[in-house]
Amino acid sequence: MPFMPLAILGIWFRGLVALGLLVGGVWLLATWEDALPRSTPVVQTHPDGTQTPAPPLSFSERVARWRPGLTWETAALSGGVLLVLVASGGGMLLYPLRWRAGPPVPVPPQVSTVEHPGPDGTALHLEIYGSPNAPTLLLTHGWGVTSAEWYYLIQEVGARFRLVVWDLPGLGRSSRPATTDYSLDTMARDLDAILTFLGPGPLILLGHSIGGMIMLTLCRLFPATLSRRVSGMVLAHTTYTNPVRTTAKRRLATALQKPVLEPLLHLAIWLSPVLWLLNVLSYLNGSAHRSTARQSFAGTQTRQQVQFVTRCVLHTSPAVLARGMLGMLRYDATATLPSIAVPVLLVAGDQDTTTLPDASTFMQAAIPDAELTTLAPAKHQGVLEHHAQFAQRVAAFCDACLRPGEREETRPRKGDPG
Repeated sequence: MPFMPLAILGIWFRGLVALGLLVGGVWLLATWEDALPRSTPVVQTHPDGTQTPAPPLSFSERVARWRPGLTWETAALSGGVLLVLVASGGGMLLYPLRWRAGPPVPVPPQVSTVEHPGPDGTALHLEIYGSPNAPTLLLTHGWGVTSAEWYYLIQEVGARFRLVVWDLPGLGRSSRPATTDYSLDTMARDLDAILTFLGPGPLILLGHSIGGMIMLTLCRLFPATLSRRVSGMVLAHTTYTNPVRTTAKRRLATALQKPVLEPLLHLAIWLSPVLWLLNVLSYLNGSAHRSTARQSFAGTQTRQQVQFVTRCVLHTSPAVLARGMLGMLRYDATATLPSIAVPVLLVAGDQDTTTLPDASTFMQAAIPDAELTTLAPAKHQGVLEHHAQFAQRVAAFCDACLRPGEREETRPRKGDPG
């Protein structure tokens, strides 16, 4: 599921519904159990003529004496069992059957890993693939997932490029910032530190969702770094401003930001263990899978892709997610766009409701040298759903940027869906 600020509404709603299913199931079972016969006869007569109250029946004896029928007790038992099964995993088994099967998300052979310190001491986990002599692509994933998001791309272009992927702070194998600062400025400084670590030489920056936002923040904070060391940028399913303003139903979302979204995000930080438990219940009952499919994919995804994105919720602290979402609410790179002096490839999804295609259209008009590719049909995870087409377009753009004389021949006309 896309972990953008508006998603906090869905996270809380699904979690509370999941808890309600479990509590409702347990209550129905308790109601049925309470209706079972407890003892019979009322008294027990002994050979000497004395009488004592009969001992209470065991649970198994009470069940053996119960006679099912068209009664409230039978309905309570059936409904309770059904709700508990759904809440504890039955839904997860049923919902994925709605999507076609496909191969597992690939895991490329790992070349090397690095734990590089960020400016604030955060241990940033890097993985490096491909030949050290090949052109370098530095990839920044979206919020709530990990660098594994790029494994399709590594498989498809790894023979041509050196790919460096990293986990954002608090996600994957990167540590959490000691200062709990998840602002876009801080993450841009982390990205600049990685650029310094990689050394001189032209490279291409590629970011998905918040990854693109971090790159645009880098352009604002470190314009000299951009002009000296970056040959081009790919911005996939991303925005130039507070993402609440470029999402579906943006007017409602903007109106809800202060009175609803921000308090819920702070509540998620304070009640992180509770929300994590609710997320697990949502995962088990399948509602998280269904939400991921509806919000992130356009209908051609595989169940393995849905599972891959949904599973990330189990490995990420709700407090980390919420702090990153709060950081997005304070982001704006509108004024930076006209000053970007490197070629930019914008990738949008024609049905993306998390980041509307209009955001990419706006950036194409504002950035001096920008071209737009629209994946179709695609939502916020078009980079996965159409991974082969995405890889092909990225490779062509990177080749052209690294060979400037060839760029005009490979550049599509504006309006070309790619």
